[in-house]
Parts: sequence; structure tokens; C-alpha cells
Amino acid sequence: MAKPLSNDEWWYSILTGENPAFPLRQFRTVLGLLPSSPRCTFCNAPYEGVGRPIMRLLGQAPSTLTPHLCRQCHEVARQHIGGAEVEMTLLFADVRGSTTLAESMSASEFSRLINRFYISATDVLVESGAWSDRLVGDEVIGIYVPGFAGPEHARRAVDAARDLLRITGYGTAEGAWLPIGVGVHTGVAFAGAVGKAGRATDITALGDNVNIAARLASKAGPGEVLISDLTYATAGLDLGNLEQRQLELKGKSEPVGVRVAKAE
Repeated sequence: MAKPLSNDEWWYSILTGENPAFPLRQFRTVLGLLPSSPRCTFCNAPYEGVGRPIMRLLGQAPSTLTPHLCRQCHEVARQHIGGAEVEMTLLFADVRGSTTLAESMSASEFSRLINRFYISATDVLVESGAWSDRLVGDEVIGIYVPGFAGPEHARRAVDAARDLLRITGYGTAEGAWLPIGVGVHTGVAFAGAVGKAGRATDITALGDNVNIAARLASKAGPGEVLISDLTYATAGLDLGNLEQRQLELKGKSEPVGVRVAKAE
């Protein structure tokens, strides 16, 4: 009889896609065909739109404790508090100058603008295989792990970052309807469920490489994607003669090299 997996072993199997406890990637792909966002971070079940009544019939609805997860996935996560360190790619997209932007319009107008960004960005992240998509203030985060995004997680994250510029209007005749900057970085980080078993649980990624991705986003100008050299190499990219920069990041003793991509 096979020995039961520990919580950390269970997470490792899910995050890497190596003998996962259930076919999560395929399940997410199927549910991703049902409109619309927002969705469960874990299984991709839609909470709104045409897909909502279907999911309700299956007992899928947002958890009252952790709205990023549906009730069923929250129950699974509550049973597996823990996680694992794996190589992943992190994408952070910031609204640039959000304080000044908010001062130029009413709170309701600003809320509608940010919500438009969140819905559009969530669609991009879900379609690109992001394991987690969430809005933190004026920032959207995508976590790309091999078990969900596949071995080309770095390339898929870069493609998603460039799509975020496109869906916010960069490179179009009308121009951008929201100023955003994006940071993408690849490295080993911890991912899993944190919290107390049986209580509120969050699905998250933690570690130095997560912080690097967030700081790259904060350094990106409007309409820029800062791709770390590690991500560029991991993805095997050849995006032509991109501008290169060496950035001093808070908490890092050595500069971080990046390539600068913009909307075509």
C-alpha cells in the first residue's frame, strides 16, 4: 500500500506536475473554457457569467473565508497546509501613478477603471496558465508554476506581460487607457497554502525571487515590461535588440539585469 503523501509532498506534486494527486492542469483547462472571471485560483471555476449557474449546480461557489478559492478547493487546501520550493515565474503588473490618477476622478470612476483592468488582466492570466491571479490594491499578480503553466512557464509569463500592455491600449492608435508597468522574474520560491488548518487559508508564493519580481514592476515605466535576465534565458527568448538595464533593487547587494520590452 502506497504511503500517504505529506502536505509538502502533496504540494510539490501539484506545483511541479510530477505525479500530481489529481489531473489539476487538465481540469483547469476545461473550466477555463467556461466564462467568466473572477475565478477560483485553484481550479479555475468561474464565479460569474454564463459559467456561474453551471458551477452552482456542481456546488462550486466562492469560499466565504477565502474568496480567491471556491468552497471545494478551500476544503482541499485546508487539509494541506504547507507548500514546496520550486522554480516558477512571477509576474507583477502595477498601475503607474495611481495616486495622481485617483485624484483626477471620483472614487467611483477610479473603482470602475481598476475593475476594468482587473477583469481584463484576469482573462489574460487565466488563458496563459497562471496559477494565481489577484488584485492587491492597484497591482495584479500572476504565479506561473510548471504544474499549471507547463515547462515553458517563463515564456508564457512574458507573453502574458506583453498581452497586458496590449489589452490596456499600448501600441494602438487610441493609446493606453491605463498606465501600467510589468515585471517578470524566474527563480525558486515557496508556494502553497498558509494559515491555520480548518480556518482562513491563502494560496500564495513567498521568497526573495517573489520580491524581485515585485520590485521590477515598481521600476517599470508606463508601457514597459522589465524581463529579468534569468527569465529571458530560461524562456529561451530572442526578442531582437531590446534595451538592457542594470537595476539597483532594495535589499539586493548586486544589480539585477533586465531586458525592456514595449508594445509593438
